[in-house]
Amino acid sequence: MDTVFGVSYNGGVILATDQVNARSILMYQQNLDKIAELSSHSAMGVSGPNCDLVNFSEYISKNLALYELSNDGLRLSTHAQANFCRGELAKALRKGPFQVNIILGGYDEKTPTGGSLYVMDYMGSCVKAKYGAQGYASNFCLSIMDRDWDENLNEDAAVVLVEKCMKELQMRFLINQSNFIIKVIDKEGVRTLKFGADPTDN
Repeated sequence: MDTVFGVSYNGGVILATDQVNARSILMYQQNLDKIAELSSHSAMGVSGPNCDLVNFSEYISKNLALYELSNDGLRLSTHAQANFCRGELAKALRKGPFQVNIILGGYDEKTPTGGSLYVMDYMGSCVKAKYGAQGYASNFCLSIMDRDWDENLNEDAAVVLVEKCMKELQMRFLINQSNFIIKVIDKEGVRTLKFGADPTDN
């Protein structure tokens, strides 16, 4: 029942997820942060069971940090991070699959628009996209993104687009997802723009 959005714009990427941690008919918390920071300028929104969500997010982020430490501070590009992530998902298929679907975004100075976005599923497929949605949200929101996204989109317009998708979900979707968290990735790095419930409030 998780929701993950990703929208690239001219200068960066917006990632957004719901904050609900639930299983079956039980809700455990409403302030979960499902967007894992991978480096200073990249992050991934993850949907799936909480055990796999946390396990895979930490596994990827720690391995990328290890790579940076082992190579004199060399940071992998967003493209390289996405391919590493895809490779680990594919490798796990033959052992113990991670039941996670991912939208990975990052900022690279060498990329013409700055931001890049990659959509992955638990089977290990990976595609570069301008926008994307994971979970039941894709049934409601991909048409909105398809209509409203354009190449000259700026940060404010991208946030408005994501919030429009959230309002559509809250109006049309059977499941109540009351809280969402939005993060921006641009030349300044990864930052939290807004949230429905503070993830640090335990």
